[in-house]
Formats: sequence, structure tokens, C-alpha cells
Amino acid sequence: MNFIKYTGLFLLIISQACGQETNQQHSANQSQLTHNDGLINTEGIVLESRISTPEGFQRVLITFNSFAEYLRQLPLKPDGSEVLMYDGKTKSNSNIYAAVVNLEIGKKDLHQCADAVMRLRAEYLFYQRQYDKIHFNFTNGFRVDYSEWMSGKRIVVEGNKTYWTQREPASYSYQNFWEYMEIIFTYAGTLSLSKELKPVDIADLNIGDVFIQGGSPGHAVIIVDMALNLRTQEVIFLLAQSYMPAQEIQILKNPNI
Repeated sequence: MNFIKYTGLFLLIISQACGQETNQQHSANQSQLTHNDGLINTEGIVLESRISTPEGFQRVLITFNSFAEYLRQLPLKPDGSEVLMYDGKTKSNSNIYAAVVNLEIGKKDLHQCADAVMRLRAEYLFYQRQYDKIHFNFTNGFRVDYSEWMSGKRIVVEGNKTYWTQREPASYSYQNFWEYMEIIFTYAGTLSLSKELKPVDIADLNIGDVFIQGGSPGHAVIIVDMALNLRTQEVIFLLAQSYMPAQEIQILKNPNI
């Protein structure tokens, strides 16, 4: 997975940090989604079947079993669902999102913007059993490999000192994986993630790429699908985000179009 660092060309995508309430305006290259124009299939249960491409566009080709396919097949809650916060409260939809991803986020105020990006990538790798590819850095730079956690090691944080210690039996369970992710959510964020990521050129955008502005707070959104107009070569894309306080992942609208 490649990532895209913050660029002024896409300023409106991430000009507001996670902790600030905004009307979530985005660049004009994100497709507008409405029920009236026929882009929304209310019966669709995954991203690909829920959201159709505009006339003249077709979805870009992807590799079978890839991260792009995983994102394109994200499960969605029923059409019209509102985003739920970690505490069960709802986030009203003020023309912000077109759909809600049907994935559990836990009961703690942890699953925010960068956390959702890391979670999607890590969960894909977990189900692919590519455990050795799951790793993230804490804000202090400490690298946390899931293979170490899976073997039963746990992290001790003492001031600025961080280290591993053996505490638990080895486990391949999803619950064990989620506990690992909650540690990542706690000690990593946009600031640490932006330092890990590999910049790519805007012309080379792919599904799975991330627009990120590192900070405390910053913000991050992930490209979950793309389509191409073969005649004009125009590319459009769908963005997803989580936010503060911790909440379900949502597929964003572009109110500027």
C-alpha cells in the first residue's frame, strides 16, 4: 500500500483536523453521491454494489485478493444508517457521508481518523495471514510488530522508555488482534503515521492511498475506490474516514459538486 502525504493541491480534503467540527468539504475530484442521480443502489450491501459509477466512468481494474479489492468490498450498513460513536450515540448526517461501513469499532474512544486507516490495512493483512507485514510505529518511534504481540509479548511504556516483555501465551485469535490494534490506536496517530508513509505522485493515485496531515490532531482519509473516464482520462475516487470522537468509518460525500 502506498500513501500520499499532505499536498496543497488537495487542501480542501484535509484542511481541518480530526478534532474540529466542519462541513467536510472535499476536492472536486471526489464524485458526488446522491439518491436522485441513480448512483446509490439502496439494496447494495458492499461498497461496489451500493455505489455505482457516473455515466462515462468505469471502475479501475484491480488485482484479485488485493487490498484494493478488500476496500471495494467493504460491508455497508443499511442505506440511511447514521454513524455510531464508540458510546452508541449517533453522528447526524449533515451532508457529510453517503454510507456507513459495517465494522465494529470497539467501546473505547480510540478508533479515530488515522486509526481507521491503520485498522483497514492491518485487518486486510490479518485475514490474509500476512502477520509479519502488520507493524506500526508509536509516536515516540517505537516499532510495534504484530508478530511479537501474537507470540505473547506485551509492551511496557515507562515515560519515554518502551520495551517488550513476555506475558501471554501465543494467540492467532481476532480478539488478540483487536487488542493489538487498540494499543496502536492509543500510542500512534496521524503524527506517527505521516512519518511512516511513502509519498507518491498525485498522477499515480491508487485505491488504498491516503491523504494525511500529521499533527495533534491532524487528519487522514483513505481512497476506497476509483473510476476512470476512458474518453477524457478523468479519474474520480471515493474517500472514507473516521473522526473524533471515535466513530464508525463513513464513505464521504462531496458537497461542492
